[in-house]
Amino acid sequence: MTGSLTPASLGRLLGSWNPGASPAYRELADVVRLLILDGRIGLDVALPSERSLAGNLGISRTTVTAAYALLREQGYLSGGQGSRSRSRIPARGAHPVETGRRLSGAPGLAAPEGVLDLAYASLPASGEVVHRAFAAALTELPALLPGFGYDALGVAPLREAIADRYTAAGVPTTADQVLVTSGAQHALTIVLRTLAGRSGKVLVEHPSYPNALDAIRAAGCRAVPVAMPVAAGDAAGLGKSGGSGGPGGTNGLDVSNPGWDLEAMEATLLQQRPAMAYVVPDFHNPTGRLMPDAQRRRLAAAAAASGTVLVADETLRELNLDGLPSTPMAAFGPSMVTIGSLSKSHWAGLRVGWIRASEPLIQRFAAARTTLDLGGPVVEQLAAAHLVRNLNEPLPARLASLRTNRDILLDLIAEHLPDWRPERPAGGLSVWCRLPAPVSTGLAVVAPDVGLRLAAGPRFGVGGAFDQFLRLPFTLPPEQLETAVLSLREAQDRLDRSPQLRRPLAPGPSAAIA
Repeated sequence: MTGSLTPASLGRLLGSWNPGASPAYRELADVVRLLILDGRIGLDVALPSERSLAGNLGISRTTVTAAYALLREQGYLSGGQGSRSRSRIPARGAHPVETGRRLSGAPGLAAPEGVLDLAYASLPASGEVVHRAFAAALTELPALLPGFGYDALGVAPLREAIADRYTAAGVPTTADQVLVTSGAQHALTIVLRTLAGRSGKVLVEHPSYPNALDAIRAAGCRAVPVAMPVAAGDAAGLGKSGGSGGPGGTNGLDVSNPGWDLEAMEATLLQQRPAMAYVVPDFHNPTGRLMPDAQRRRLAAAAAASGTVLVADETLRELNLDGLPSTPMAAFGPSMVTIGSLSKSHWAGLRVGWIRASEPLIQRFAAARTTLDLGGPVVEQLAAAHLVRNLNEPLPARLASLRTNRDILLDLIAEHLPDWRPERPAGGLSVWCRLPAPVSTGLAVVAPDVGLRLAAGPRFGVGGAFDQFLRLPFTLPPEQLETAVLSLREAQDRLDRSPQLRRPLAPGPSAAIA
């Protein structure tokens, strides 16, 4: 976006930034940097002149000049002194002048070298398995080359493989009930355009997946959040688990699954009657919870009664760390829409996802899809067909590694951040932590200084909620997880010395994360 901020507008965004803990120019620069990183100041927006902002804030022009100069050095402002400076994000690999540790903390960008990225909950490719699938796909490609290559539904071998997978799980499915997409985010965009339309209401869990919330906003829809119960456990003082890893282990954290507030969801569906509801019942992102079958049945019935199409994102379903049983959401009603993907289980670089629904809905989705693109890449789909047919090949080793990483991360939190209260996830790729104070956004702005990139808690909510929460992926190797937690400890210590960064700021959009 482009535009400009008046001194009064920027002053309102800054709020009570309270200089005093460190030089005023640095405190002002830190808060402006935070506003840019969180999207509260859009990109390519002209900031007020140094003189006018100083007058509005009641500080010296020298202070504003020094703050703007520091932001230019760090790569967050363009332009020079005497001209209107515009907001920007540092380019990858940029080396700010002041210190080599001051690197971009903006989620949605590839992390610079030396920065541990905790904004992404994603794994590297399952190596040889993915390579072998592409090698097989190349041998099958010549048979498809005489065709045009456009297929809004997706290539037949992949659709058949996905349908067979659902059928084997107890949900009879044909290839005509499957549409292949370029990832789960693409699938959700198609579903939103078809079912909700502009200004439509979409029920969402609160917290929810940030990219889904972004897609809902981008579609012109209104998210209707329903709070998920907060875990009741208290991690403080419970000590280390010794890596028990089982559902009954302590790990110094809450081991219960408070599930979903079905009464609140039922009431919201009845009162608001949203066009659709978007839920993540399988190892919910960010909490890692698994919705029990009894709750799935109730939710499906409530959605049907209110005329709401229930859309279940099952992208994380295969990452069942504790081996807990569950039934696919599609088994609970014929009008159910299911979204899936290989991004979390195999590799995000595949960019292969799908929608499973009734045949009439799939035809509607295909028609909506052609306004976005005319089909996905063929080779990737052929490779994905091999991966879906042999889905269990890489999973046991991946799940074993993730279980180890999860327990290591929880033990590290208990040892070095005893006031944090992590919720033990039954599956997925991350831990949802309750912090001792609403400082998640502040941690995100301090994090680049200690070599980390974080996704602040408010990115997972609507209206600035969850500044007292932080999502921590356990996808990094164990030695990097230890470094990350020690850096988090350092970031919290720095934050304790910087009161201007310990207050919540007004919410706003931000770059996508994974």
